[in-house]
Amino acid sequence: MSETSAARPAAPAPEAIDLSEKGGPRDGQPQRLDRRLYMQLLAFSGCHHPEILVHALERAALQGVLYEDLNDPRGVAVLAVSESPDYFIENLRPLLNTGPFGSLTRKAEMAFFGRTYALGYEPALEDWLLHRPRRVVLDPACQWAVWYPLRRTGAFAQLSRQEQGQILREHGAVGRRFGDAGLAHDIRLACAGLDVHDNDFVIGLIAEKLHPLSFLIQAMRGTQQTSKYIQSMGPFFVGRALWRSPAPAAPAAAEA
Repeated sequence: MSETSAARPAAPAPEAIDLSEKGGPRDGQPQRLDRRLYMQLLAFSGCHHPEILVHALERAALQGVLYEDLNDPRGVAVLAVSESPDYFIENLRPLLNTGPFGSLTRKAEMAFFGRTYALGYEPALEDWLLHRPRRVVLDPACQWAVWYPLRRTGAFAQLSRQEQGQILREHGAVGRRFGDAGLAHDIRLACAGLDVHDNDFVIGLIAEKLHPLSFLIQAMRGTQQTSKYIQSMGPFFVGRALWRSPAPAAPAAAEA
């Protein structure tokens, strides 16, 4: 071994990348969870008898919702839910390529896919990531839904964390007011690198009646995030649930 190579300092160990979701402190300890829920909405046209699709979804034991499209008299959409991204390739894909779904025309612009995520302050992290989204979309009392993707401008990413936090809190407060009043509930999914149109997020708004969803979106347009830092929103899918799978039993931790 030469003197030069012997004196060469060892290369630093690569920094570990933590991909877990982080929540607020619980019992004095930070919350971390490397699990998340995936959701995909796929819309179709050319459906004359949507009740036939219900039987196919029940036989496949799909966890999710079948919507009738408000803006297409022959339109439907399937919302599928799973913790595993493999499910959408190995189970959902064959289902939608065969049987009654195989004869429908897919709407390429209405293909939304994303994952649940945390902002870092959620008091019940596991419930936020895994259980609450299921409760919301599978709630039999909430018939109406609006789903849409959105993309922020690059300017938002250049803001400081403090500025971003203020903007997000203002925007989130609008949704919380509607949620606390029982008028509408939101699902937020991250889709960076997963969306064919390079969107950042997929948003689902769920309610018993349709008009609160329109009011909620209108109210959000006045926030800084929407008025200054949204590059694009939509297309919008508006539908009413024709069928949904039974909601899973709530775990003890989520019930507490």
